[in-house]
Amino acid sequence: MATFGTLSDRLTETFRNLRTKGKLSPADVDGTVREIRRALLDADVALTVVKDFTAKVRERALGDEVNKALNPAQQVVQIVNEELVGILGGQQRRLQFAKTPPTVIMLAGLQGSGKTTFAGKLARMLEKDGHTPLLVAADLQRPNAVNQLQVVAERAGAAIYAPEPGNGVGDPVRVARDGVEYAKQKLHDVVIIDTAGRLGVDAELMKQAADIRRVTNPDEVLFVIDAMIGQDAVNTAKAFQEGVDFTGVVLSKLDGDARGGAALSVASVTGRPIIFASTGEGLEDVEPFHPDRMASRILDLGDILTLIEQAQQAFDEEQAAKVAEKFAKDQFTLDDFLEQMQQLKKMGSMKKMLGMLPGMGQMKQQLDDFDEREIDRTEAIIRSMTPAERQNTKILNGSRRARIARGSGMTVTDVNQLVNRFEQASKMMKTVARGGMPNIPGMGPVPGMGRPGGSSKRGKQAKKGGSRSGNPAKRAAENAGLAAQQPTGSGFGLGGAPKPSEADLAEIQKLFGRN
Repeated sequence: MATFGTLSDRLTETFRNLRTKGKLSPADVDGTVREIRRALLDADVALTVVKDFTAKVRERALGDEVNKALNPAQQVVQIVNEELVGILGGQQRRLQFAKTPPTVIMLAGLQGSGKTTFAGKLARMLEKDGHTPLLVAADLQRPNAVNQLQVVAERAGAAIYAPEPGNGVGDPVRVARDGVEYAKQKLHDVVIIDTAGRLGVDAELMKQAADIRRVTNPDEVLFVIDAMIGQDAVNTAKAFQEGVDFTGVVLSKLDGDARGGAALSVASVTGRPIIFASTGEGLEDVEPFHPDRMASRILDLGDILTLIEQAQQAFDEEQAAKVAEKFAKDQFTLDDFLEQMQQLKKMGSMKKMLGMLPGMGQMKQQLDDFDEREIDRTEAIIRSMTPAERQNTKILNGSRRARIARGSGMTVTDVNQLVNRFEQASKMMKTVARGGMPNIPGMGPVPGMGRPGGSSKRGKQAKKGGSRSGNPAKRAAENAGLAAQQPTGSGFGLGGAPKPSEADLAEIQKLFGRN
């Protein structure tokens, strides 16, 4: 995540130096804590939060849990991770919905913090969950704020209540109150009120926001804060907490390149949880805030759970099963490959997804060099082929490849590389789909991982020879043992595994946040 990139680099480097030591002395711990303190202060984390954080880390790092650990350095990383989760709010907090609809959500914050854009993002997210949100244009101060919300609502496919033109005309308190009544009449179950901001905290802003809160009695008041504004984030959050009081925080612009550490201080200083994180300009670029996952990203430990959730949203399980069957039958074509790439694009930025993998912070240069348009180029090459060429790449002779290159605006070399990669990938996936292990270039076959049914050399020998014992009972027992050793089921080693119990399934669903 770009905003915490510098902080992540500093902390990762600190821990890398720590891992070279077999046993940690008090001097090693003090040096590590000192580097952590410098990294946090450089990232604009509030001084009080830094002092409290480093004191807890030092106390735990000098305790028995590190001294008795088999890997002291790894234990210190775990301690920092746990304490970082703590200052980010500890547990994830979800939106609280009213028992009797509509649920009223009021957005507050400074001008330019991203309230209007977040209103559209939230409406889009709630619609996907089966809700019917209504956006209320109560920001009548900022020029063209009402028009902007109308455009955002149209893009999000959400209803909007905007009786006043704005630009200084109209009573925002009355609009907010009437918007809630309108939602009740039209049976909208969620109301999102976009309120006015200012370039700075002032009495008029606070009074207006407090009056809107009084007449609408919102179930949630979300304070939207720009993660790039530096140390002033803490002061602004305190001012809004005293003037309006809010129930949760939204971090916006986490895709920026500012230090952003002040955003880490908000939950700790205000005692209010961070509920959402906005990670881009698109309406899909928002996600529920998980303190533990954010801490893992900052420490370059990855965020696999979020990556899995995004994949589940983008990929069709039924389509995936069909693709797996095509692999097994050697029927996978470039049309299928194109469809898979299009589903991959639905997940968003490839750089963002790759950045969620553990250790990718150490490959920053490779990530920066990654060209997102490579997928578009591949798509152009495939679309320049005829249906017959997509079904069977064997017919692609020199003249056909030259025509495809001209049609896609690429070179013949690019076409050749795509075809070669596709054929190699198809061959590997066919092997996996049939239960085997592919020959990885430069590595050869993985030892001991033969195909099911005794297709490996060892399996064939066992099948051919079997037990040679003269004792029939012993021979039968040994042959049964050989049969048990043969892998069965899928190529991922799950074929012979027992089915999970209902308790196991419930635990898995709880892990992924599905109740």
